[in-house]
Amino acid sequence: MSLTQDQAVALLEKSGALLTGHFILTSGLHSDRYVEKFRLLERPEFCAPFAEAIAERFRDLKPTVVVGPAMGGIILAYEVARFLGVRMAFPERVEGKFAFRRGFEFSSEDRILAVEDIVTTGGSIQEVIDVLTEQAGKVVGLGLICDRSGGKVQFPVETYSVVQLNIQAWKADELPPHLVNTPAVKPGSRSLKQ
Repeated sequence: MSLTQDQAVALLEKSGALLTGHFILTSGLHSDRYVEKFRLLERPEFCAPFAEAIAERFRDLKPTVVVGPAMGGIILAYEVARFLGVRMAFPERVEGKFAFRRGFEFSSEDRILAVEDIVTTGGSIQEVIDVLTEQAGKVVGLGLICDRSGGKVQFPVETYSVVQLNIQAWKADELPPHLVNTPAVKPGSRSLKQ
């Protein structure tokens, strides 16, 4: 199944994942839009079309395993792997760095498709790609639900994002007029670094 940009955005909105308001991001910057990935990932009927689109985009590369980082990447990796009929694996943070535990192993014959839910700077998924490369697996591609950077973030492997959003962000002292008097909320799972 191929999703158009408009169809993908409509699914984000329908699932409640694409929010508007005044948000303080993990970086400390402010934005008037936010993607709450778990509103999409908690509902299989909304997540499945994204997973299927990623699977179909990379099917010809014949991945043997799909890898997505803990937490949200686990759900996406499982769904993409299901559509491809291959196994999945996930790294998790150990002492601040991604590592594979729980008996996940890769061979030099593996053709790995990395997946990630939402990318803003790409730091986390790049770290996963680096770990996979060190462990002898060949990373053949990267599938994303949403690239918040509008295509500005680049990766060393073939990359496909189901939807691209160019979500602006501002410093607290440079807010646009429509955010100045709007109360801010801090969504997400990571605490702000002071």
